[in-house]
Amino acid sequence: MTKKGEMLYAWTNDAEIQKKAELGGAVTALWKYALESKMVDAVLAVTKGVDLYDAKPVIVTDPKDLARTAGSLHCGTLLMPKLVKKYLDGAQDKKIGVTVKGCDAMAFYELAKRKQINLNNIIMIGVNCGGSVSPVIARKMIAEKYGVDPEKVTKEEIDKGQFIIEYEGGHKGISVDELEEAGYGRRSNCRRCKMKIPRQADLACGNWGVIGPRAGKATFVEVCSEKGAKLLDGAVKSGVLATEPAIPKGLEIRAKIEGAMFKLGDKWRKHDFEALGDGKERLKNIMAETSRCIKCYGCIEVCPICYCVDCTTKNPAYVPPGELPVNFMFHLIRYAHIADSCVNCGQCEEVCPAEIPNALFMHAQQVELEKMFGHVPGVDMELPLL
Repeated sequence: MTKKGEMLYAWTNDAEIQKKAELGGAVTALWKYALESKMVDAVLAVTKGVDLYDAKPVIVTDPKDLARTAGSLHCGTLLMPKLVKKYLDGAQDKKIGVTVKGCDAMAFYELAKRKQINLNNIIMIGVNCGGSVSPVIARKMIAEKYGVDPEKVTKEEIDKGQFIIEYEGGHKGISVDELEEAGYGRRSNCRRCKMKIPRQADLACGNWGVIGPRAGKATFVEVCSEKGAKLLDGAVKSGVLATEPAIPKGLEIRAKIEGAMFKLGDKWRKHDFEALGDGKERLKNIMAETSRCIKCYGCIEVCPICYCVDCTTKNPAYVPPGELPVNFMFHLIRYAHIADSCVNCGQCEEVCPAEIPNALFMHAQQVELEKMFGHVPGVDMELPLL
């Protein structure tokens, strides 16, 4: 019997999954077993839309359809918890399996605290995440830095510190550091992120630490809950998955990679937060940036923490209607409601038509509150401060 805390290498024995999956296809195999065994009623996954810059959420109920969700899309910037809340009734009466990044897992916990999602009916398989790239930036980056037509790119991946593309006629990789110094690369919220291995999920999977003959052919799996152990044991017993203990050197390498990502996150936090200034200077900068707001409510619509039906920002007593620039009270209300629980998912910044760095402002405030009160959002069911 597998136990919480165990660390393994895993790979699929399913021939169809092997054809399309990456890193041994363990995650896809686990979901196949979960559906076949009725551990879940459906799996919420991501598949390629019109091209590899377009990530499309899909609900899978037939195990045969899982193969099309295999692999990674680093230019897909979806966040899954809000979809579960909005379209799947918060998993109140259905068992849902979801593959999650760190910010996804954090948002699931924050919505669960607010009784918007039933975590008892959710199984999460977490994946290591070094960050994602905005589809718009990705296209521009590939054209300008790689000298390749974005439409001719057939595959992209982030590996060993490089953003690598495959295209008609070859492949090319450029250091992520070099890309980011030039203003490209990962989204700014991803650069600041320090939730690289989502251990609050039931299983934490990825390629970090897979070395030796299994390198590139297996997935590293850390068992994070009894629910995750049950899923893993069942998949192995069914024959769809095989495992072996992770080797000590692999554990060491995985820890070093995670540590390096923490340092990189600290570097970008220092860079971004210092540029905002402190005290009155920071407030002045935020007010200047948010003066471009057209009150489209896009940030509220996508925020995984916003869930109120009667939003205070729509109350004319607080925010006068029909005014541009929008009264700053609109933003103060959002900061007061969200700042201590911000999971730095970047969705608000991603959708803003005025290109206001909303995620930066919210994340900077969350970090300050964390320093003062010690509350870390999205890692457990501890209630937020406000």
